[in-house]
Amino acid sequence: MIPTIRDVAREANVSIATVSRVLNGLTGYSDKTKQKVIKTIEDMGYHPNAIARFLNNRRTQTIGVMFPAVTSEFASAVLQGIEEFALERGYSVLVCNTEVDGNRTMKYLQVLRERQIDGIIVVSEVLKHEYKHLLETMKVPIVLVSSESDDPDIPYVRVDDRQASYDAVCYLINKGHRDIAMISGSPDDPVAGRPRLQGYKDALYDKGIPYRSSRVVYGDFHYDSGGTAMEALLKQDKGVTAVFAATDEMAVGAMNVALQHGIRVPDDLSFMGYDNIRLSRMIYPALSTVGQPLLALGQEAASKLITMIETGKVVPSLVASHKIVERQTVMDLRT
Repeated sequence: MIPTIRDVAREANVSIATVSRVLNGLTGYSDKTKQKVIKTIEDMGYHPNAIARFLNNRRTQTIGVMFPAVTSEFASAVLQGIEEFALERGYSVLVCNTEVDGNRTMKYLQVLRERQIDGIIVVSEVLKHEYKHLLETMKVPIVLVSSESDDPDIPYVRVDDRQASYDAVCYLINKGHRDIAMISGSPDDPVAGRPRLQGYKDALYDKGIPYRSSRVVYGDFHYDSGGTAMEALLKQDKGVTAVFAATDEMAVGAMNVALQHGIRVPDDLSFMGYDNIRLSRMIYPALSTVGQPLLALGQEAASKLITMIETGKVVPSLVASHKIVERQTVMDLRT
């Protein structure tokens, strides 16, 4: 016979309300009582019924997470942070792959509405007007990761992409590089494309280095486009000493093409990435990059969303810190 919450309460010699509070991470009991309830749950093999939980507090204990590309290392690191925090708080996570162009976003929003999820985390995607209209009808809290909105009721968690890009280019300049190219994301992308490109331009300007459009090529943030962009760069401007890529994946794709052309890294050409995913330290030579706290971004997003779900109050946004991660792909030209 499947045990019920009543059976757990009887066996642990506590009230049903106490068992419920332990299950939902609420306060009002001693640590000794908590441990006794948890042990009883484990011994009896009790699993809370999602339908009963919904009827009790009008919540499904489920959050939706929307990614434009769930296969990327960036996405997996952020998702790990979200899931770790959510599971600790008793929430399940439903992951939706909206594709890079967002053509599945409306469909998945409909799915999340039908599932009666309690809140949504949107990663690396702009909230278009049609998305916001549907989200307003769902009446659930939303948190953005690596994006932002001008809506004060929608908090975000992200690094300052313009400043992080600026710092990366200044790092290269401080190593003696003045002929620096960039492999950027789409210039039409307001999430990471435009801010990172602007940081590149601002760093050159502040250091008195002329901006040359021939030294900017574009990709889609993923590995293959980095290689394609590098081929284009080699054809149109051969005078660069360093390449800054807007993601680690594009940087690694570009490095491989450079090596295929007999270009030594970093002796002949230096590379700088962005994100600090595992790939950046797994390749040889290990990639110097801009470090984003990806796991922490996911944890912070989940924390903010669950706080909004459980309190009904809007929480403040967070601009997380970034860092320059020095490895082996940048040559110091000052020596």
